Amino acid sequence: MLSIRHGRGAVVSSIRHSRGAVVSSIRRSASAFVAVAIGVALVATTTLLLASGRPQVPDRLAQAAVVVQSPEAGALGDSFVPTRPWSATRAAELTSRLAGLPGVAAALPDRTFYAQPLVDGRPPATDAQREDAHQGHGWSSARLGGLRLTAGEPPRKPGEVVVDRALGLRAGAPITLLTAAGPEPYTVTGLVDAPGVHVADEVAAALAPGVRAIGLVLTPGADPEQVAVAAGGVVGADGKVLTGDARGALEPRGDARTRWIGMQVLTATAALAGFVTIFVVSSTFAFTIAQRRRELGLLRAVGATPGQIRRMVYAEALTVGASAGLVGLLVGLVLAPALAGPLVDVGLEPSTFQVGYALWPIAVALAAGPVIALLAVWSASRRAARIRPLEALREAALEQRPIGWLRVATGALLVAAGGALSVGTATADEARIAGQYALYAVMALVAGATVLAPAVVRPVVRLLRSPVRRRGGAIGMLVRGGALTATRRTASIAAPVLLTVAFAVLVSGMVRTTTAAYAAGRADNVNAGWIVVPDRAPGLSDQAVAATGGTALLPTTVYRTDPGTLPENRPLTALGVDAAGFAAANRALTVVAGSLNDLRGDDTVVVTASTNLLPSQPYALVFADGTSVSLRVVAVVTDDSLPGDLLLPRAVVRTHDPSALTSTVYVRDRIDPPAGVRIVDVATWAAEADAAEDRLVWLFTLLLIGVSAGYGAIAVANTLLLAAAGRAADLRLIRLAGATRRQVIWLVTAESALVVLIGALLGGAVSFVGLLSIRAGLADQVGAPVDLVVPWSVVAGVVGLCLLLAALASVLPTWRSLRHRPARSSVGVVG
Repeated sequence: MLSIRHGRGAVVSSIRHSRGAVVSSIRRSASAFVAVAIGVALVATTTLLLASGRPQVPDRLAQAAVVVQSPEAGALGDSFVPTRPWSATRAAELTSRLAGLPGVAAALPDRTFYAQPLVDGRPPATDAQREDAHQGHGWSSARLGGLRLTAGEPPRKPGEVVVDRALGLRAGAPITLLTAAGPEPYTVTGLVDAPGVHVADEVAAALAPGVRAIGLVLTPGADPEQVAVAAGGVVGADGKVLTGDARGALEPRGDARTRWIGMQVLTATAALAGFVTIFVVSSTFAFTIAQRRRELGLLRAVGATPGQIRRMVYAEALTVGASAGLVGLLVGLVLAPALAGPLVDVGLEPSTFQVGYALWPIAVALAAGPVIALLAVWSASRRAARIRPLEALREAALEQRPIGWLRVATGALLVAAGGALSVGTATADEARIAGQYALYAVMALVAGATVLAPAVVRPVVRLLRSPVRRRGGAIGMLVRGGALTATRRTASIAAPVLLTVAFAVLVSGMVRTTTAAYAAGRADNVNAGWIVVPDRAPGLSDQAVAATGGTALLPTTVYRTDPGTLPENRPLTALGVDAAGFAAANRALTVVAGSLNDLRGDDTVVVTASTNLLPSQPYALVFADGTSVSLRVVAVVTDDSLPGDLLLPRAVVRTHDPSALTSTVYVRDRIDPPAGVRIVDVATWAAEADAAEDRLVWLFTLLLIGVSAGYGAIAVANTLLLAAAGRAADLRLIRLAGATRRQVIWLVTAESALVVLIGALLGGAVSFVGLLSIRAGLADQVGAPVDLVVPWSVVAGVVGLCLLLAALASVLPTWRSLRHRPARSSVGVVG
């Protein structure tokens, strides 16, 4: 009878063990499946959005099948500067010749200038975010966009204007337009369904004498390509002929910059998503291999070779990767269009952005799943192949061998690469390059720290031994002993926390440190009591500047056309200033040759030392009106003396650029601001100077933190769920030894907290190295000490999130498995 009962118990135990093994296998596969699916969904979404980020043909040129563009400016690494304009004379000549080509119904110059309607004496609040809302054009160019009047008549003389019907005005109503000269009265003669204003052609020619595009309206049946070839013969090297989608090069500079920023954000997100996915999936596979040691040992015992074990692991990974990749792709196909609106709303994409489906993002996403899974399982497959048959007879399921020399060498190389990239960060000349180096440095350091983590766990746990011993009692002893005897498991669970904390702290700390450093440097360079800045407008009018009585900066874009300059037609930012006022307001100004007092008249210029010119030498420029002028150098200043490239007398800038707007006015005393003006103190101005870009950078930061922290938190929960499932028998044994269910819950909670603490310490150390290198680079760039801004709120939030998820992922399955006190016969005894 006893024998029968014993046999029945053995059968029941075997069935339970088999069922547990099947459930555990499903959980392991589900864990890797979820990790790969999320990663592929992120990659698919970002690549689809990237493929959709093509420049769009501006609406105002949609009906011009062929557009002739003025010569490219030849900017190095910057595609947002305008092309070099034609002069009024040259534009008239080209327009006449182009209009005579076969198949051309009309050749119309597109002129753009600043003109902003005022509502209740102020620009509308929405205009600050819409570049086309404060743009003016000549009425004849409305034909290029197929624009038609919805009411009234076109403008025929000065003082008449056609406006957007959305303003709520009627034909014949008065309206005030804010121009570069100041507020001017106009009469509304007609209405259209488009933003911006349209004036008589003669008024547009006076406000925008330079022309950058001539649109060709074709006769019915004309071939755009044939017309384009003929137009190319007319313009020659003095322009570029665009047709079809290539006309997207004419989109507004603001849209082009916004699109570029969005592409940088999406590219970084895709790269980070790929890195994090490989990292997390690799950690998951490594953990599952460690849990399957006895199973793999049994396979080796019945004759499986290391190569067969490796191929089996690869096949499992490939199956999971392919299926999860397909699911991730489907999620990405749905998610990408849903994100288009939010990206436009937050300013990471222009209003013309639309999501379209292309073949290459789908192919990349389909390939990403299997590739990510195979790359992630490579190290784990090697470890699985080294398992010996005797592992099947061991009660301990965890490998306690020291890490091999190849792993140590790989980790050391990754740490060395991270150190080298950190040095590159500290010595970079530009903040953008420094940020890229810092991101790559932390990637290398995170990978290196993860590879070497099993060797680091013991010293860290021993460092924490005293406080754990004093406060933990028996539970503390078990927690410490478990971490010390299962270093690989501890390192695998801590790896996602390390990744999450490292990237979150680095990215947020880098943004805050950089923003604070540049704001402080900008404020130190200004000698003024208050700063006058635009309010809901892109700049200040001459009338507003005159009302302030301060020192104004009037920026414009000019072009260096000397044959000896590289690249030719290089765009430069020129500042129109009063020499004496500028010298008094700018603490950074350092004259190395000549005299700033000689900056007067209509043929003088102040250049920086990098031009390698001396006073009295000639300096030829093309201005915004397309005219070429030879100027005379009267002074040379250091490169960091100017918030631009050169100085000109203010009157010279106004003569050649009727639509130029003042960006800043320095004043000693606070004044009552006129319309379209705001008064701020120097510190506020310094902080707000790059407010638009800072906002986009912070959105970018939150996105990266969301990707890394969200994915890392999911990985922490995944890994701990697997760990809890694998330790069910051990925890039941602790219950049989006399521990209460509450004590066991405290044990797994304390173990989770210790693992999160280890990961947070390692991640914090990695990010701190990156932040120190960034601070060193910034200090060299601004020429002053830079305070390191540690984002403690981000640190607390990320660590708290990981801790919460870790506790839930450990406690919930443990609570479920310990709902009933286990019988002694349910725990197997070896021997």
